[in-house]
Amino acid sequence: MPAVSRRARTLALCSAPVLALLAVAAFAPLPFTVAQPGSTVNVLGSDRGKQVISVSGTGTRKTAGQLRMTTILATGPEATVRVKDVVSGWFATDRAVMPHDSVYVGGTTKEIERHNSEEMRESQSSATSAALGYLHRSPRDVKVTLRLADVGGPSAGLLFSLGIVDKLDGDGRGGDLTGGRTIAGTGTIDAKGKVGAVGGVPLKTQAAKRDGATVFLVPKAECADATAELPKGLRLIPVTTLKGAVTALRALRSGGAVPHC
Repeated sequence: MPAVSRRARTLALCSAPVLALLAVAAFAPLPFTVAQPGSTVNVLGSDRGKQVISVSGTGTRKTAGQLRMTTILATGPEATVRVKDVVSGWFATDRAVMPHDSVYVGGTTKEIERHNSEEMRESQSSATSAALGYLHRSPRDVKVTLRLADVGGPSAGLLFSLGIVDKLDGDGRGGDLTGGRTIAGTGTIDAKGKVGAVGGVPLKTQAAKRDGATVFLVPKAECADATAELPKGLRLIPVTTLKGAVTALRALRSGGAVPHC
């Protein structure tokens, strides 16, 4: 039997810890979340049998078309994500690997759910204020109630505001803000109507296309992310404010100049 060289013995001794570390890493949980396209909801319609947007104190319009808010579906806050999940997610077009803390804020599942619920409540309040402010309607005279089941976070703000505007005023000229189209989108909104960036835009565009949208409203700051893996046949419209979004949709309806990424 041939003698083992000193070099071979050294390599074997050095490689053993490396192999052991790789073996541990393959099964160790990692601080990531794997996400995929989630559900979409038409804010002009109903969700779980209840109207998403209800208005009292004034009359509302009968709307046509759809305004679909979009979501991502992520592994749970306490789910175990391993190396194989991360690697497969990096190479998949219908999944994304995201830092855990960029998706979930807080420690326990209850803390995270409480945080997301609070963000949704704040988003709904800001969306209502933005829409009524844009329409110069007083919140003392117009009461808006927003309902959306099992969705947390602030990213539906823009679509909530647009839905309120469409129900109360349409395109301001007697027509629908949607122009009868299925329009989807995402974006936070503050009480003054400023649109903010969100996460998971490439996954949300896939969800929008899957559910029949032909137009997608995206925060302008995320145009690059949105165009990276844009589904064929889905038109992007970048927005920075509620007023800009309404103006763009009016132009889309009338055949005017529409912003693009």
